[in-house]
Amino acid sequence: MDKNKDKLDKIFDLQAALDLEIQTKRNLNFSKSEWIQKEILAIISELSEVLDEVNFKWWKKDEEIDDEKLHEEIIDVLHFFISMCLRAGLDSETLFRLYEKKNSENLKRQHGKSTTKNYEEV
Repeated sequence: MDKNKDKLDKIFDLQAALDLEIQTKRNLNFSKSEWIQKEILAIISELSEVLDEVNFKWWKKDEEIDDEKLHEEIIDVLHFFISMCLRAGLDSETLFRLYEKKNSENLKRQHGKSTTKNYEEV
């Protein structure tokens, strides 16, 4: 792996290699739509595991958060998110560019400078 590569590029490369190995080893051949549906379900499943780590059940006694387990579950979400990006045809550069654009718009909305309705500054 190229040490001069951007970290996001490396993450995308690592996930693409993992996805290819799993797909090949398990002989999986789903349509783009099916893959994305599966990625969404996996993300939902992993997010519920994140919830379990942060004591969301107000009716139970809180336990100290195990940061290592919490981080592991968040990384699982990232794995499936990056996999979904790859399946949708988003590379790291496009993801970054689109994120910057949307982030800029979200900031404009918070400052009342967006042309989007109902985002006047509070």
